[in-house]
Amino acid sequence: MTEDNKEADTVFTWRTIKSLAVTAATLAAIMLPALAVAAGADAPHLDGGELSALWVIPFACMLLSIAIFPLAAPHFWHHHFGKVSAFWALAFLIPFTIQFGFSLALYETLHTLFLEYIPFIILLFALFTVAGGVRLTGTLVGTPMLNTIILIIGTLLASWMGTTGAAMLLIRPLLRANAHRKYRVHTVVFFIFLVANIGGSLTPLGDPPLFLGFLKGVSFFWTTIHMFLPMMFLLCLLLPAYFIMDTILFGKEGKPMPKNAGAEAGEKFGMEGKVNLLLLLGVVGSVLLSGMWRPGVYVDVYHTHVELQNIVRDLLLLTIAGLSLKLTDPESRRKNDFNWFPIVEVGKLFAGIFISMIPAIAILKAGTSGALAGIINLVTRDGEPVNDMYFWLTGSLSAFLDNAPTYLVFFNTAGGDAVYLMDHVETLIAISMGAVFMGAMTYIGNAPNFMVRSIAEDQGVKMPSFFGYMAWSVAFLIPCFILLSIIFI
Repeated sequence: MTEDNKEADTVFTWRTIKSLAVTAATLAAIMLPALAVAAGADAPHLDGGELSALWVIPFACMLLSIAIFPLAAPHFWHHHFGKVSAFWALAFLIPFTIQFGFSLALYETLHTLFLEYIPFIILLFALFTVAGGVRLTGTLVGTPMLNTIILIIGTLLASWMGTTGAAMLLIRPLLRANAHRKYRVHTVVFFIFLVANIGGSLTPLGDPPLFLGFLKGVSFFWTTIHMFLPMMFLLCLLLPAYFIMDTILFGKEGKPMPKNAGAEAGEKFGMEGKVNLLLLLGVVGSVLLSGMWRPGVYVDVYHTHVELQNIVRDLLLLTIAGLSLKLTDPESRRKNDFNWFPIVEVGKLFAGIFISMIPAIAILKAGTSGALAGIINLVTRDGEPVNDMYFWLTGSLSAFLDNAPTYLVFFNTAGGDAVYLMDHVETLIAISMGAVFMGAMTYIGNAPNFMVRSIAEDQGVKMPSFFGYMAWSVAFLIPCFILLSIIFI
């Protein structure tokens, strides 16, 4: 690496950190005076039953912006997506503050930031940083067989190191292996299907909804036992479909081989940054710690209880990310095509998504008294659960909302008793399959989806638009899900 490149990377890194720090400081400057005024007030409460469906419009517009702007105005979107995200967040917050008061708006914002968004982005940042420090050396050639093997490995790893961890670990080697290929979009799409979603279905470590179920009392290996066959069923359908498609396209390309492996031509196969594998275990351990250690201590930020175990987890994750940056050779990261743009893009966009999504989640939580009561009523008939509807509704909403709270909504709708639901296997399987598997339906259905897309585009893969990706998921996943619901529910 030249001195100019080193200096450029350092400047970009510090600009990224400075940008995040300035954003945090600005939020603090705005909120701290408000907290001082509101500290003595009673805890506010948002009743989702009071909200009409019109409150979901900013969230819908946020999704449409992600879908339309990258196609209609790519230059504008690339430079101003953060401003668009902030606009739709404010499009919800300002009218909400006017109608329901500053106190409730402040509480809902802080609750979302401290309990949902900040833990979410810190975990992604840690996984992105650590996994980006692992580099496979040597020249991998993206043949249909190699690509399929990488998909299998990623799918199996996802349940034990999380879909985000597995996706961040393997997406760059996969992209480098296929850099000489003309047709690459289908490989990234199936990578999102399998590694970033379906593979995370066997343990609570795999996907956030299952981790929430674990915290509610679902035993650790319940998902391993009961989700194994559904996961293998989807794997046996999707992998052959991918292999056949990639084989056809590989032949259409003339079975190309890399003309020049560049700087890696003389490298032996191996792995750089092995310390990051230990750090990945540290990330998993930190998340498990926060779920199993309950000291009963919390910091109160205007009625938002930020629990000690979660503070410790987030500090550990930031420390682990810092160790990864310190212990990994910057040159290795450069050769791994590592840069900060994907995490910056995800951070800015999901800030707007989490804020504008507040009314949608509140309406769902209101159950039969909310504007979406018709949806909630579909999952029960004559007092008995309609399990196929649990699957399709949990899945459909998980594709567009955060799949973790959606899982909780339907978990509680089904009774909320883990012991009861583990005995009534089909209902809990339906909810679990819907939340995990259908997170693959859209770019925002699960955390790593959008990040994989961003990394792929950064590496020159022209990924489909929001709706273009949905065309892939409808074509390949919906038929699989129909068969899944017939066989397993």
